[in-house]
Amino acid sequence: MLAIKYTIFAIISTLFNLLFQYLSFLVYSNIAALYVAMFMGTMAGLIAKYILDKKYIFFYETKSKRDNGTKFVLYSLMGVFTTLIFWGFEIGFDYLFMDENAKYLGAVIGLGIGYIIKYNLDKKFVFKD
Repeated sequence: MLAIKYTIFAIISTLFNLLFQYLSFLVYSNIAALYVAMFMGTMAGLIAKYILDKKYIFFYETKSKRDNGTKFVLYSLMGVFTTLIFWGFEIGFDYLFMDENAKYLGAVIGLGIGYIIKYNLDKKFVFKD
């Protein structure tokens, strides 16, 4: 059941990420627009996933605002490596394929791989017992 919940939350977070990327492209389409969109999407997905994982996957209740901030920073740091995987796939697909939607397919593949790795990192280093 945990794997199903985690997968559903990963999908929700991915949708947040892609939605914010899409909205970013609507607002900004100048130089480095892909990178701006990827950053905006990453932030939206990160926040959504943190809230869902903390409450429904790891059942962690923060003891204070400071504790919550510390956990969020650790959670974010665990995501640096996985974010590089995701961004690498998205940039790679954008570069390799001449279809405007290829970057989104790369993002979905990269996020999927990253979330599997991230779960194990979060379990071991962020929400450890």
